[in-house]
Amino acid sequence: MSYAETKRKPKSGWLNVLVDYGPLLIFLGVYRWYAPDEAEPVGELAAVIKGTLAFMVAAVIALGISKWRLGKVSPMLWFSTALIVGFGALTMFFGDPTFVQIKPTIIYSLLGGALLIGVWRGKSLLQILLQQAFEGLTEEGWLKLSRNWGVFFLFLAGVNEVLRYLYNFENGKFEIYLWADLWVILALTFLFTFSQIPMLMKHGFSIEDEEEEDKADEPPSPAS
Repeated sequence: MSYAETKRKPKSGWLNVLVDYGPLLIFLGVYRWYAPDEAEPVGELAAVIKGTLAFMVAAVIALGISKWRLGKVSPMLWFSTALIVGFGALTMFFGDPTFVQIKPTIIYSLLGGALLIGVWRGKSLLQILLQQAFEGLTEEGWLKLSRNWGVFFLFLAGVNEVLRYLYNFENGKFEIYLWADLWVILALTFLFTFSQIPMLMKHGFSIEDEEEEDKADEPPSPAS
């Protein structure tokens, strides 16, 4: 194994999940801690503002952790952190939780639109971001993956809007929205990701190659 290969950054899937969802969980925890036991607008709004402040701080910390432990910050993380801080500031300034709820819709819509425009122009934006994750995938496979994720992101934007309409601050169901937005989106993303595996394998991606590469990266056991 060459020196460059031995210096390759280890995979840190658990850390990526923590960076992506940690700030949201902190927001949920702080909001729940300060939320009044009975529905009361002033107390609810104060809890939202405190949770939003914690959300903003946690998002910036997550960005720093990504840079420190993974050696880089993905464009997606830069983008989401900027929106968290921006919409968080608007929430605190105007005292309107709507800004918290509309952020995911904007993120998913922009991502979905960007991916589909890229496919329309014959380019896969996902290939730029995820090439090392799907080595061996053909150009056609990358275009199909970008197309599918583009459509899925637009679908998630619609799901978030439905949740925002059903569970909002005005009808006293804001906490339900927070938990539903986390677990519904997470479950849908998990299922969609696995649904893409047959298409990826059809266009050059091999799970066996990835497993062999992971084993090659593991240090030898003491008994070897």
